Amino acid sequence: MKPFLSLALCSLMLLSGCSSNVKAWEKGTLAEPHMQLGGGDAIKKVNEHVFTSKEGSFGGGGIGGGGCGCN
Repeated sequence: MKPFLSLALCSLMLLSGCSSNVKAWEKGTLAEPHMQLGGGDAIKKVNEHVFTSKEGSFGGGGIGGGGCGCN
């Protein structure tokens, strides 16, 4: 019973951080470019190079198809 209680307590503590509300004046700070996922331009360029090398094709990062003709 004691392990279950401690597991439930830890779960509640971890999940309580998900219930925070972002205020309207805080949304501007979270929308700044340095707060976005994926890193900067150098990391994006390296990730695109790796994707191109693995796929054997160029492009495919846009909205259209990946070059296979299956839009």
